[in-house]
Amino acid sequence: MMRMSKYYAPTLKEVPNDVEIKSHELLIRGGFIRKTASGVYTYLPLGTKVLKKIENIVREEMEKIGSQEILMPIIQPAEIWQQSGRWDDYGPEMMKLKDRHNRDFTLGPTHEEMITTIVKNELRSYKQLPISLFQIANKYRDEIRPRFGVLRAREFIMKDAYSFHNSEESLDETYEDFYRAYENILKRLGVDYRVVEADTGAIGGNKSHEFQVLAEYGESTIYYCDCGYYATDEKAESKLTFEVENEEEKEIKKVSTPDVKTIDDVANFLNSSKEKIIKSLLFKGRDGWVLALIRGDYDLNIAKLRGLLKDQTLEMGAPEEIKAEFGVETGFIGPVGIKKDNLKIVGDLSIKGIKNGITGGMEKDTHYVNVNLNRDFNVDIFADIRMVKKGEPCPKCGKPLKEAKGIEVGQVFKLGTKYSEKLNAYYTDEDGRSKPFIMGCYGWGVSRTLGAIVEQLHDDYGMLWPRSIAPFEIVIIPVSMKKPELVEKAEEIYNLLKDKYDVLYDDRDASPGFKFKDADLIGIPMKVVLGKKMKDGKVEVKLRYEKNAEEVEITESFDKLLEIIDKKLKEYDPKIYLNSIDKE
Repeated sequence: MMRMSKYYAPTLKEVPNDVEIKSHELLIRGGFIRKTASGVYTYLPLGTKVLKKIENIVREEMEKIGSQEILMPIIQPAEIWQQSGRWDDYGPEMMKLKDRHNRDFTLGPTHEEMITTIVKNELRSYKQLPISLFQIANKYRDEIRPRFGVLRAREFIMKDAYSFHNSEESLDETYEDFYRAYENILKRLGVDYRVVEADTGAIGGNKSHEFQVLAEYGESTIYYCDCGYYATDEKAESKLTFEVENEEEKEIKKVSTPDVKTIDDVANFLNSSKEKIIKSLLFKGRDGWVLALIRGDYDLNIAKLRGLLKDQTLEMGAPEEIKAEFGVETGFIGPVGIKKDNLKIVGDLSIKGIKNGITGGMEKDTHYVNVNLNRDFNVDIFADIRMVKKGEPCPKCGKPLKEAKGIEVGQVFKLGTKYSEKLNAYYTDEDGRSKPFIMGCYGWGVSRTLGAIVEQLHDDYGMLWPRSIAPFEIVIIPVSMKKPELVEKAEEIYNLLKDKYDVLYDDRDASPGFKFKDADLIGIPMKVVLGKKMKDGKVEVKLRYEKNAEEVEITESFDKLLEIIDKKLKEYDPKIYLNSIDKE
């Protein structure tokens, strides 16, 4: 019997000091997780139970599309990452270590190199293709600022899958299989979600979609349109165009701007609009420095810049390094007169039409005014490198873009031959020719799903787990353990239900209110309460979010109780309840 008195579920009344969002708070207060270090968590029995249920859903959907489960090592040799070029590309998020022989290894953040190395000597013929393999295992990424509990952790559980093909058409079919499987997972989890176009980032490839659980405080921003366009903020585009300003070019001048560094400060000091300012941002990558130029009222999209230059190592230059390399403080950098070997200047489309603009003066406490493109400075590459804004015209239909928040739980990629070519992974086609495998990869954040669901499905009292992954479906609560008739009947009902449902028996010697609050906090879908109505031969059955319980007669038999429980659990839907609250 699963007794609450013996179950390790240390719930907390008080909100922990270091929580940032509701899911983090509730998972700690509900006794699901405990923090071990920044971005590292222990999953207690309740958390582990939910994780296993999520894993089982993911595993079942993978097996339905013919993907085969394997388990690869977490520790990976540096050589395969160096061969693919990602040893440096992946950046400081990669956790690196040396063994006693001074050989370099990484704690795997992902397994593209490993899986390609494994199969390249085993899959030799087109007759063995296509094939897809998956694993569910821990991953490691040294996040610069772990936050939001399990949503942005340094150690996390992920399902990663990889597919190998001899044609783009075959890859397309498998990509669609995983796309549908991921949608099935989300439907079985019972959450609102969106599928959006996504940036491929350090994984690479030429096409990607993210699967986002919608949440008010989600860490991802989604731009979408009623026509069906959905994209992450890293990928989103718009039909916004920039006209060339109708002004005569004026003489360039350097003006004194003491202690004026930010865009707002510059605009105010010079009595100008931010649209006239050409913001200059210095980045450093594998090939040297990059000066990115963008209009002052826009934000630069580093994902687009990295993708454009095919350099995932690009990072904003440190102020002290910029001062040492260029002889000027960050706030006064600009394209006029800047000189540096291997400096590439990339301009966003928003600056193309600016006439008589404002830039940093390449000297402390100075700015240039009346700056004009092609006369005072040149740009090596023009491209869309900005973040779009809500209300801009949709790239497909032109209607205003809308904005939402989401939490990424899954992503699928078309990798092409990026890894197979670099790692010399080839097969023989039907004509006897050697060709690189065409690959796809498909990730699902199991531990992120835990946090994402709580972030979407909770109320003022606690979590509202979907039935498919709730730690327990039913909790049986006798209001007093000192009344033998209640205890005896509670145990009888537990034995009746345990073979059909996941049931918890709260046998603690605690007040009814304490037990009810814990059940709501933990998010168990249904309570069966044995209290004062037992004198009339009745128990109370209540869904997690219902205001009033239903009284059920059990004197003659338990048939009616079983009927009511089955009916209510089939109707249980936290989304409907939460939507009704929003409309009130």
